Amino acid sequence: MPSLTVDGARTRAAALTVHSYDVDLDLTRGDRTFGSTTRIVFSATSQSSYLDVKPGELLSVTLNGEAVDVAGLDDGRLPLTGLTAENEVVVVASMLYSNDGEGLHRSVDAADGLTYLYAMSFLDAAPRIFACFDQPDLKAPYKVKVTAPPEWIVLGNGAATQVSPGRWELAETKPLSTYFVTLVAGPYHQLLDSHDGIPLGLVSRQSLAEALDREAEDIFTVSKQAFDEFHRLFGYRYPFGEYHQAFVPEFNAGAMENPGCVTFRDSMVFRSAVTDQERSGRARTVVHEMAHQWFGDTVTMQWWNDLWLNESFAEYMAHRVSTAATSYTDNWIDFAYIRKWWGLQADQRSSTHPIAADAVKDALASLDDFDGISYAKGAAALKQLAAYLGDDIFLAGVRAHITSNEFGNATFADLVAKWTEAGAVGLEAWAQNWLRTPGVDTISAERTPTGVKLRRVAPAAYPANRPHKLTVGGFDESGQAVSVPVLLDADEVDVDLDPTVAVIVPDAADDTWAKIRLDADSLGRLTAVLPKIRDGVTRAVILNSLRDAIADAELDPQLGFEVVLAALPHEDSDIAVNTMVSWCVNRLLGGYLPYEPQRGQLAEVLATRVGSTSAGSSLQLAVVRGLVKVSADVDQLKGWLDGTGVPDGLAVDAELRWDITLQLARLGAIGDAEIDAELERDHSSEGKVHATECRAALPTPEAKERAWALIATDPDVANYDLYAAATGFWHPSQAEVTAPYVERYFAEIAGTEKLRSGWVVARSALLAFPQFAVEESVVRLAEDLVADESVAAGIRRAVSDEADDLKRALAVRSAYPQN
Repeated sequence: MPSLTVDGARTRAAALTVHSYDVDLDLTRGDRTFGSTTRIVFSATSQSSYLDVKPGELLSVTLNGEAVDVAGLDDGRLPLTGLTAENEVVVVASMLYSNDGEGLHRSVDAADGLTYLYAMSFLDAAPRIFACFDQPDLKAPYKVKVTAPPEWIVLGNGAATQVSPGRWELAETKPLSTYFVTLVAGPYHQLLDSHDGIPLGLVSRQSLAEALDREAEDIFTVSKQAFDEFHRLFGYRYPFGEYHQAFVPEFNAGAMENPGCVTFRDSMVFRSAVTDQERSGRARTVVHEMAHQWFGDTVTMQWWNDLWLNESFAEYMAHRVSTAATSYTDNWIDFAYIRKWWGLQADQRSSTHPIAADAVKDALASLDDFDGISYAKGAAALKQLAAYLGDDIFLAGVRAHITSNEFGNATFADLVAKWTEAGAVGLEAWAQNWLRTPGVDTISAERTPTGVKLRRVAPAAYPANRPHKLTVGGFDESGQAVSVPVLLDADEVDVDLDPTVAVIVPDAADDTWAKIRLDADSLGRLTAVLPKIRDGVTRAVILNSLRDAIADAELDPQLGFEVVLAALPHEDSDIAVNTMVSWCVNRLLGGYLPYEPQRGQLAEVLATRVGSTSAGSSLQLAVVRGLVKVSADVDQLKGWLDGTGVPDGLAVDAELRWDITLQLARLGAIGDAEIDAELERDHSSEGKVHATECRAALPTPEAKERAWALIATDPDVANYDLYAAATGFWHPSQAEVTAPYVERYFAEIAGTEKLRSGWVVARSALLAFPQFAVEESVVRLAEDLVADESVAAGIRRAVSDEADDLKRALAVRSAYPQN
């Protein structure tokens, strides 16, 4: 199907006004298809247009009572001619269930054989469920009716009522964009509550019922606290009636902000012990999706180029509101270590783009820009803007934007106008430099005889004059801090800070968006001083500085590794431990540095750290997970599975058992029989996915060929199994057995676009990329694929981004050759 262009969308929006949708779905027709009948009432100022529908079989279409030739359907578009001022079109179709997480996704729980459905309509998936005019600026109210097995429950955007056994009617919604329409149906376990007049609900699979019962209090509490804070901030009550949060299987994204019925990946219903980081991460996701109910759902962007504003705003509000209103206080630490790092990488690749792009790309191409820039960089820019404008002006503009555009569409320019009306000055220049110009500034500090000079350098390819409001921190040998607020609005400013302090950290509170460089004296003292710095955000700024300087081949990766080894014995943040270990596993070991002996050194430090953590603590779990990833101690790992030598307070539960099993599989210490035995012990859907990853990780030619067949040739593999096979496939210790698949990746990955559709195509291409094959020949293969315009855009973008990372790894190895 051709992707909708912005010009095509504008033409159709100018010609049509959609008044209502009536959708009737029959979910009782078996395990492959469902019935879909759609009645759309709309006005037209043109005699012709087209409808979007992607059926298994298009059965009938009538326009104003006259039959429309269904043979006219071409690649998802059905022409409509002879339109009058007022029109009614009725479309009857047989639709296909999906297994890729889009459209109406059907999943069978391996634990008990029960079937669960959920609808994901994002971007261009709605026509796989119902006929529609599929673009964000043709909003309309929806009435939905559903026929389902009588033992099922049904949820959607409007309050659902069972009018007879198996027959459900959903209340008419406020005007919605097509990409927000959802349905959740199946024998879900449901919990109900209410707050401030808003009915609340949670659902999960029955096999997660015990876990949901255990987790519900925390989820409900965070939801209630966030509602109160959003009502206070926006002065506008939640407008969509009931508020359900559905934790659904095999969900691609973290969550989706469907008004009245938010869908989440159900791994957020924790069935095993988790870290504090994971709990706070779930809380932020809950708050993020709730923020969308105002920004995105009540007011929706006019075209996909402004999707960044939805996501950046929700990202910023998730961290701000979670910190202000909930018991979770590590939000900005997590932002610095995880979210910001994600965005910084995206902003330095060849695919970088402005936060706020012009409306020039079609719908699918816009999705390619749905990345860490759209989320994290945009959130950091909004945080800077709130500081720049002051909170009163910032919030006044947001409130005016919501009330003046409620249930309609708006652009970023509309929001800028509201901020200007509220008193903002110079916003256009700020927006041009921060939002419409890509790239990231580099900020460094130089010691002088009388103080410190702070320098700002914009990337040569994207010159800009970005003001930075930040704090410069000076730390003595004991880690004691002195902070100096600075407005860096020129290329160089003086800072009143003692130049003899041990360590100088520009942007010590992580207030801006920049690459931070430490001076040579500070770098030389890091191994001694970093563990003594108390502020977790500052420690994150320092680690990000090291990670970025190493990736730019400006700093020896061995020094970064030594800083990690020095910091881990003292680090008390599970977020920091997870970040350091993940960086070592994903970038340093086998990437910038040899896999051995560094792997052994990291394992030794982590093994010692396990003994110094509090029994049963979140930190203990984070350290143990890190150790499992790099351990080569087969006897210890097998002993933990058997209950021998387990550290006090550590629960070797289902998820940790699979972590251990995966490492044993990588080491070749177990085979299919042991993986099968573990799956028999945990025969859940989660267990099935873990088993797929473990089998892909086995270091044998047979195992690799079996996994590769799933990745490259299986059209029916479920999305989570596909991701698991790709994730388990490559490892730096298995270079010999995976070597034949490097060229096969570039020869075969383009063909997967014919097997699958939507999100899963690009995601699987990204995960299956041979990231540890750090060779010039691999970069050339990648460049050839990216240059081939016959390859799906999402695959080319994934390969381009991974190739950029390979180039950086090659540059690091060249600058700092290791023995």
